[in-house]
Amino acid sequence: MAKKRIYEIARQYNISSDALVSMLRELDHDVKSHMSVMDEKMILDVNMKFEQIKLAAREDQARKKQMAERAATKDEEKKAAAKSGKPYNKQATPPDKKGAGTEAQSDKKTDGDKGVDRGRRRRQKKNKKNKVDQKEVEASVRRTMADMDSGRSRRRYRRSDQEEEGIEEDAVQIIKVPEYITTAELSEHLSITPTALVTKCMELGLMITINQRLDMDTITLIAADYDCEVEELEEYGLDFIEEIDEDEDESLLEHRPPVVTIMGHVDHGKTSLLDYIRTSNVIAGEAGGITQHIGAYEVELDKGKITFLDTPGHEAFSAMRARGVKVTDIVILVVATDEEVMPQTIEAIDHAKAAGVPIIVALNKMDLPTANPDRIKEQLSQRDLLMEDWGGDTISCEVSAITGDGIGHLLEMVLLQAEILDLKANPNRLSQGVVVEAELDKGRGAVATVLIQKGTLKVGESFVAGQYNGRVRALLDERGNRNTSGVGPSTPIQIMGFSGMPQVGDTFAVFESDQQAREISVKRQQLRREHEFHRSKPVTLEDIFHQIQEGQIRELPIVIKGDVGGSVEALSDALMRLINDEVKIRVIHTGIGAINESDVLLAAASNAIIIGFHVRPNVHARDLAEREKVDIRLYDIIYRAIQDVTNALEGLLKPEILETVVGSVEIREIFRAPRVGTVAGCHVQSGSIQRNSTIRLIRDSVVIYESRISSLRRFKEDVREVQSGFECGLTVEGYQDIKPDDQIEVYETREVARQLETK
Repeated sequence: MAKKRIYEIARQYNISSDALVSMLRELDHDVKSHMSVMDEKMILDVNMKFEQIKLAAREDQARKKQMAERAATKDEEKKAAAKSGKPYNKQATPPDKKGAGTEAQSDKKTDGDKGVDRGRRRRQKKNKKNKVDQKEVEASVRRTMADMDSGRSRRRYRRSDQEEEGIEEDAVQIIKVPEYITTAELSEHLSITPTALVTKCMELGLMITINQRLDMDTITLIAADYDCEVEELEEYGLDFIEEIDEDEDESLLEHRPPVVTIMGHVDHGKTSLLDYIRTSNVIAGEAGGITQHIGAYEVELDKGKITFLDTPGHEAFSAMRARGVKVTDIVILVVATDEEVMPQTIEAIDHAKAAGVPIIVALNKMDLPTANPDRIKEQLSQRDLLMEDWGGDTISCEVSAITGDGIGHLLEMVLLQAEILDLKANPNRLSQGVVVEAELDKGRGAVATVLIQKGTLKVGESFVAGQYNGRVRALLDERGNRNTSGVGPSTPIQIMGFSGMPQVGDTFAVFESDQQAREISVKRQQLRREHEFHRSKPVTLEDIFHQIQEGQIRELPIVIKGDVGGSVEALSDALMRLINDEVKIRVIHTGIGAINESDVLLAAASNAIIIGFHVRPNVHARDLAEREKVDIRLYDIIYRAIQDVTNALEGLLKPEILETVVGSVEIREIFRAPRVGTVAGCHVQSGSIQRNSTIRLIRDSVVIYESRISSLRRFKEDVREVQSGFECGLTVEGYQDIKPDDQIEVYETREVARQLETK
């Protein structure tokens, strides 16, 4: 059973960590904080305690239900007595329990008594101002557990005039908030005062302040007590964008070009196919003929335009391929007919199916004499891709990226599939899109390739992408030509004007004013700092203790710098897979651009190595790295980077100890020598024995001592080695209780480097 910490168990039961810590201490368990690990005994005791709470809560609910029924019966009797004109007998309904009197008894309280009670309550409240009422905490836990046990629905209904007519109004309030909002901001969403919210949190066992920032677990727990459901905003400001989308008139939608992603295995001809379509040479700019970036290109045909996304086929770029599918309409799966369906081809199929995107199979390399398209179709049919000529619904085209045969038919099928999908977007609105690539240009600053999905983007508009805002200074196509007329839906464009480097996959959105864009950017940066603060908290002694318990995990810290965001992210994901139970990689920093002094200082402070992918260190960074003894590795092909890091991790693995038995010796006589001690007269039965050999002393098949041979003699001469079949005398270092018929096993150990088994 995997060990869990207190806060994880508290999250399962939907209570605060402090409440669970208090409960464990009441159960006589020694726990220090919410980070303490709970063993099986503690979990069992907590479960039993919660079962008791559930039982008490059910009994409490049953008692309240009984009291409500009696009160309803009393009301009916009053109404009946009023209609008949007879006086109502107040003693007809007996008291519920001991201490509960009749109405007549309750009316005997005087105003003076009420004043005394109010004064007493004020004094008690003043004395308990800074204390958590444990009874209230337990009551809250009982309510929560009763709700969980009874499976009560999260739907709530508000009483209204319409309810009496049989119309029920859904009163569930859904609030959309980002993580780490303050208590005051949460109170605005819940339509209550901050003071009331702080008071409620104290009842739940949460000690918070008005300006304290709350994580999502705490927000969800608090909102649940107010019958509200919480939806986390992935990015601050998305609610404003969603409002614009909801108000959009469908009559303004117009047809747009399809966005097509070319996917497949390494060296199956994806880029060559796109090369022929674009009549350019993309491969010439890629190291080793392998695509290392996401390319977005627009192709204009006689029957319309098509936007292509060329994603790398290497397995390390799984995340990049997945991102391509998220923004695409159609996938062209390129498979070489002279090979087989490879693992990356299968992975591309899974990505496309998960996104619900139609697939068109391009059977490439048909110009080769070894081409066998039927074999590929058979293998694809095993992956639920049955071709149309085999009775299925998947379009397939036999093509050659070298000769161009079949490419025209492939493009016709793409446009036909686009007509079936009926792709539309509104070009007359504020534009939105997604960042598919980002790089730091030495002369132009931060430049990002954005695929516009809605609206028309023009020069001078204010935008936000990720946590950075900016104003469009220039629009460039994939060939570097400036665009001054604007960019519509399904068009990839390079944008200049970012205030910082966006991340690949960030949402790009245009806003009406600079002020609005700047406010959203500042808020997102603030939230990002909150995440970084909570993620990079200092390591405590307790954390170190748990790491030791888990096997003293060794780490290889790495700083990754690259030319574009997609490559950096892909390389980081590939390296993070190189992990086993003993060693792991910790990427402490990633960035875009040249390796600078800040990167070197960070690596020096963290004992990390720096990996540069398609980038170089500047002169000052190189000199600083030499002084600080920081290792900088530069690569232009991802295979080499992964292999070098793998070798480094294997160096951190504890070597495997191999043992070899090299000799067996039988002790036949025992002699006592002055100043020497016990000397064993032996016969070497097999192998050989050497002076200073490592041995085991075995008696009755049980190892009783392990040591070394301190001296070895044949007759009266010291010797270094005695072979099998000869007799000798020896002494065992540190041991004198040697007896006849004992056996000595001579063995050697050697360390063997282990291979890294990746997960």
